[in-house]
Amino acid sequence: MAKIDVQQFISDLKEMSVLELNELVKAIEEEFGVTAAAMVAAGPAQAEAADEGPSTVNVILASFGANKVAVIKVVKELTGLSLVEAKALVDGAPKAVKEGIAVDEANAIKAKLEEAGATVELK
Repeated sequence: MAKIDVQQFISDLKEMSVLELNELVKAIEEEFGVTAAAMVAAGPAQAEAADEGPSTVNVILASFGANKVAVIKVVKELTGLSLVEAKALVDGAPKAVKEGIAVDEANAIKAKLEEAGATVELK
């Protein structure tokens, strides 16, 4: 298969009539089983979602800081883990404390952990 020069392809598209472009779109729709209308309709919604940022994030404990015991207590409270499991999570930093949660909830968790002395990242 020959490699298509993108700039040349765009130049060729500019020279086509509206009727020719319509025929091209229909041929692409038939060949690949897609509809151009669905792609156009989805475009603005996807652009808005991209501007808003992620809807869910992971709370990562980067380090426990100077007050390890306080951080363990907060992790235990936030996750419902046993004391031993919470200690293991804190000792394993950097480690995810919560994954796939809403940004607002993640910010609240981050604030609690930072208050206890931990360093926290949202990814």
